[in-house]
Amino acid sequence: MANASAEETKVRIGNIDAVLTMPADVDRPPVALLIAGSGSTDHDGNGPQAKPATLKKLAEQLAERKIATLRYDKRGAGGWKPEFGKPEDFRFKDYVDDAVSLVNYLRSSGKFARVVVAGHSEGGLVAILTARKVPVDRLVLLVTAARRQGDLVKAQLEKKQIPPDVLDPILKAIDSIMAGQIVDPPPRGLSIEPAMQPSLASAFVEDPIDPLKSVDRPTLIVGGGHDLQVARLDFIALSAASPLAKTLWLPDMNHVLVDVTDESDNLAAYNEPGRAIDAAMVDTVAAFIRADDTR
Repeated sequence: MANASAEETKVRIGNIDAVLTMPADVDRPPVALLIAGSGSTDHDGNGPQAKPATLKKLAEQLAERKIATLRYDKRGAGGWKPEFGKPEDFRFKDYVDDAVSLVNYLRSSGKFARVVVAGHSEGGLVAILTARKVPVDRLVLLVTAARRQGDLVKAQLEKKQIPPDVLDPILKAIDSIMAGQIVDPPPRGLSIEPAMQPSLASAFVEDPIDPLKSVDRPTLIVGGGHDLQVARLDFIALSAASPLAKTLWLPDMNHVLVDVTDESDNLAAYNEPGRAIDAAMVDTVAAFIRADDTR
């Protein structure tokens, strides 16, 4: 149950539309910047296809535990804004620059005891890169991949029942895009127009492991056993790259942070905004954000 007395305020920081959630009756609470996963995802964690409201539910649960949050519309959410320039000029570092500006906003406000970055899925990669560029107090990685995104996409495609004559050209095209080449025309099944391929390549080649190794802030890594998009090997690899990190593996949790029983239940959860997120995950994240230890 969301805390009815928590206060939500829409704020605009530069060109970024965000929602600040403040817990009631707390002077200078810790605050978590919630960074959404891949695609044109909005401040609630919803995209054009899937609408699980992951970030909205997390913000509500953290407010119950006396933690403030700032969540925001990624570039492209609800359509591309002209103030972000041309879509084809976008590069992955722009996501990081946006997150850095929001951390600076939270830090300079003087309203918060501690500033934490918490990334969901691809947002975890953004969070890692943000933590290297600007001082943060803690880092939370929720179902985050340990591989380059291009390699992750290939692995996800290989698990699907795609005929080899369709799959092989797609995999080859992804390799070419990651190598900085333009694939024109793109193969059947990969509808990425040539003008957008450099933008995609900038995301596909970012590797989280080396940047994570250089993050010296207390870190929490959370993975789920029913995650269809990120594997246990990613959880293990992130944990190895950050050996002092706290870790939490939840066998029943899926990629949108809810507990599921089977594949049909898993897929249904992507469009069930009213479904509760994993309670143990929320409790662990909240305890980590609020903890007084420095490890």
